[in-house]
Amino acid sequence: MSTDKTSPAVGEAPAAPADAAAVDAPAPAPAAVTAVDPRLLVREQGFAGYLGEFKRKMRAGDLGSIPVVIGLLVICVIFQGLNENFLSAGNLSNIAVSMVATGMMAVGIIFVLLLGEIDLSVGSVSGVSGAIVAVLSVTNGINEWLAIIAAVTGGALIGAIHGFFFARIGAPAFAVTLSGLLFWQGFMLQLLGSNGTINLDSDGLVGQLTTYYFSDVAAAYGLALVAVVAFFLSSFTDSRRREAAGVPSRPLSEIALRTGLLAVIAFAAAATFNQYKGLPLAVLLFLVVLVASDFVLRRTAYGRKIFALGGSVEASRRAGINVTAVRISVFAIAGTFAAVGGLFWASKIAAANQSAGAGDLLMNVIAAAVIGGTSLFGGRGRTWNALLGVMVITSIQYGLALEGIATPIQYMITGGVLLATVVIDSVTRKTQKTAGRA
Repeated sequence: MSTDKTSPAVGEAPAAPADAAAVDAPAPAPAAVTAVDPRLLVREQGFAGYLGEFKRKMRAGDLGSIPVVIGLLVICVIFQGLNENFLSAGNLSNIAVSMVATGMMAVGIIFVLLLGEIDLSVGSVSGVSGAIVAVLSVTNGINEWLAIIAAVTGGALIGAIHGFFFARIGAPAFAVTLSGLLFWQGFMLQLLGSNGTINLDSDGLVGQLTTYYFSDVAAAYGLALVAVVAFFLSSFTDSRRREAAGVPSRPLSEIALRTGLLAVIAFAAAATFNQYKGLPLAVLLFLVVLVASDFVLRRTAYGRKIFALGGSVEASRRAGINVTAVRISVFAIAGTFAAVGGLFWASKIAAANQSAGAGDLLMNVIAAAVIGGTSLFGGRGRTWNALLGVMVITSIQYGLALEGIATPIQYMITGGVLLATVVIDSVTRKTQKTAGRA
């Protein structure tokens, strides 16, 4: 019986096929294409690429701050047409100072909204802050610096208490802060006593928060220059670092364009302030707070945890984030900024009285955050939204006041603007889900 020469002998391993090496280590296909981040292609195409990206975002419902900026321009055009004093240096400076109190509180609310929650107690907490300062510094003669520290610390403690009941006990934030609204309102009335009003020294620390101006023209122009240079250096350094890491980065031409736009806005604002009394201390402090809080949210691990919680609590918990601690700290931050805002309100009226924190203050604070672009559904927003939103709210109020429009009408118009913003936010989320971007 003959044996096939190609068959292996008994006990011998089969011979490997001739193309075994090709099977074990296949050569790459000549037509293979390496995946490229689409953002790199946008930047390589220059401004035409950015225009195409802008159109794509519009179709996907990613509007950003564009509606707010357009709305603010429309407001200015309408009220300037009705009254030529609306865009005067004095009126614009007064608007800038008046918006700081609400803006400070809106910054704290933004932290809470990023979690997808709400804090209804910030108005009452701001009133308690003013009452603490007045009772300690005026009634009891305690050093005003100590009184201010006590008021701000008290706001943080109140916020932490709310956060504890929400995060640790599990009570809904709406119910907890609604209870806080009532409780701290009563606590403020108790502090003020039967008189109900304690006047503050207009030359004191709190009094000067909204009345002090840097009259030297170098102050406003210097601040504008520092802001522009700092923005350019920060953007340029970030771009070089991202380029070295091989990730998408902004080209120098785009950085220069953005810096130029900021320079126009900053120096125009400085020129406006210098035509009146100079750079307001309140505006300077507000800008410092915005820059610092924006850095915390966008450049720190803590800020990323807040955004993560706003996206998904369960996913954040599985990722190892201490959900309870972050939630409590966020409400403490909201209480802190509510207290700071209360100091500015007390400075504005040079007193602590029973009406502090009441009226439309809470509505305006929440409206400023939402109108500025912070989502009520959590996970989207920046502290700079507080600036845009409060500019819209305060501009409407001053414009209507110049025309002698009654307060009820002002409430209705502000409420309508807020409703329109919420509707836009909801429609945007639905559009993004349809486009697969949510």
